[in-house]
Amino acid sequence: MKIEITTIPFNPWQSLQIYENNLVSQRGKWGAVATFIGSMRDYNEGDTVKAMFLEHYPGMTESYLQRLSETALQRWEILDSLIIHRVGEINPAESIVLVAVWAGHRAPAFDACRFLIEELKHHAPFWKKETLQDEHQRWVEKNT
Repeated sequence: MKIEITTIPFNPWQSLQIYENNLVSQRGKWGAVATFIGSMRDYNEGDTVKAMFLEHYPGMTESYLQRLSETALQRWEILDSLIIHRVGEINPAESIVLVAVWAGHRAPAFDACRFLIEELKHHAPFWKKETLQDEHQRWVEKNT
């Protein structure tokens, strides 16, 4: 399991490939990889959004994501998981989050991946501040 919080843009497909290439001891054991990639939209709540600042609580955020990954490993028959999440200044179309789960079969891979992203979106200690087209800034009060 790997958790990474980064301030720099990342290519989720490249990150996925690099991580998977290092799963040498698991090679041949997985039959499914479920992934979720979230990127920044240029709109929210009917307004055009120019940028977003994603804040987190260092240490607390990583610890929370690690506990989520451990819960998924205990709850489903999965082999490994990867979570990469951006923080800081983010622009439309840039990747914000990658969640990937490796398993022997598709059902546990899908279920664990969905659990990880839903729990992350609803409960992880991240806070979003949007910059709108008119330069007005606002904190996002709820996640989808």
